Amino acid sequence: MDDVDFLVIGSGSGLDVANAAASRGQSVAVVEKGPMGGTCLNRGCIPSKQLLYHAEVMETIEEAGEFGIDAAVEDVAFADIVREVNEDVSGDSESIRRGLESSARHTVYDGEGRFVDDRTVEVVDGPDAGATVRAETVLVAAGTRPSVPDIDGLDEVSYLTSTEALQLTTPPEELVIVGGGYIAAELGHFFETFGSDVTIVGRRPNLLPEADEEVAAAFTDRYADRFTLHTGHAATRVTETETGIELDARPYEYGDDGAGVHGDPVTVTGDELLVAAGRTPNTDTLNLDATGVETDDRGYVETDEYLQTDAEGVWALGDIVGEYLLKHSANHEAKAVVRNLFGDDPEPVAYDAMPFAVFASPEVAGVGATEADLDGDYAVRTYEYGDTARGDAMHADGFVKVIIDLEGAILGCHIIGPEASNLIQEVVVAMTAGSGTVRDIREAIHIHPALSEVVQRAFSGSFSRP
Repeated sequence: MDDVDFLVIGSGSGLDVANAAASRGQSVAVVEKGPMGGTCLNRGCIPSKQLLYHAEVMETIEEAGEFGIDAAVEDVAFADIVREVNEDVSGDSESIRRGLESSARHTVYDGEGRFVDDRTVEVVDGPDAGATVRAETVLVAAGTRPSVPDIDGLDEVSYLTSTEALQLTTPPEELVIVGGGYIAAELGHFFETFGSDVTIVGRRPNLLPEADEEVAAAFTDRYADRFTLHTGHAATRVTETETGIELDARPYEYGDDGAGVHGDPVTVTGDELLVAAGRTPNTDTLNLDATGVETDDRGYVETDEYLQTDAEGVWALGDIVGEYLLKHSANHEAKAVVRNLFGDDPEPVAYDAMPFAVFASPEVAGVGATEADLDGDYAVRTYEYGDTARGDAMHADGFVKVIIDLEGAILGCHIIGPEASNLIQEVVVAMTAGSGTVRDIREAIHIHPALSEVVQRAFSGSFSRP
């Protein structure tokens, strides 16, 4: 058995804590069953956003005619685009591995880690299978994997998850997507931009059901103009045909009152099926029954407000704790673990101003409460992109929605339109580092005629109480 001071399962944001331990002179073990860098680098936000930027360039060219510019795309080296993105990702992952292997403080164990007891981990199913490591402190940062819903016949057909979709070297002719969240929205946009006919089957009435309802409804309307949408439907059966797949879906019931029931059963066909129905925590691979680590009813690791688990000396962060399945959330949690593990004054993790963004077309971003989250007095104001000089010049379609309490404190902000992922940051800073009120945005000088004026003007003028 190997003994170390600190052990981390997973090589995503958990490496930030491992490196902090190493910089303090501790011996560190890193147990990883896949490429270094975690989901974001290898199978998530990095490759997907690189590919999506190619779609943004393509879309810009295709819309040039709106601005009196005659432009045409003569060819798309789709396979080269995908290959270069994946080679770039692989290079970054290998760079992380070389850095760890060259360190005198780090030891890398290749394989799946399973607990033997609270602070002892056995490595299985990999090159280092059979190794056992014990540590004074253990960090569980093993992430999530694509969820596979219970659809009759799914295990008998070929289908894609986001992992395989990011490596396709030819866009499908007809792509059927099961799921209505951000993965479905982003990958649907990517493949449609490069020529796929896309059909999306989602259970909720709107796509992006976690977004503010007004934004989600506007986004769904835009996608209905581009794709074949069957929202409010649950996939029930899939079969393989001579040309691809055939998927049946029925109106989806949810809630005690059967809300969401509408429409008729549908059957859709395509040559590829993408299952983008959320994520599943990898806790079921860790043998947590051998520890005092508790999980919630969804399978995510339970922690206290400082990210400690119920087992002494065991911490957790990232997707596997299920707070926000976002890389920047995991990075935020890693900073908290470093502070709480090595500092003198532990502080609870603050999620008050955790933003999100969907890099689709249109972009969507938000921070704070949605109207559905609130039960009390509040006020709302929306402002259209097109009512600013820059937005008008861009022919931009979208809006900023601000939600405040009756004293002027910012409760939430939600954006749909160009550069939403950048525009939301001003509001995040105001909520985090400023007074957190309307005045932070309203009274700050904004460059004219920059797009950021749409945020300033959304925070100016009269708010209305629903």
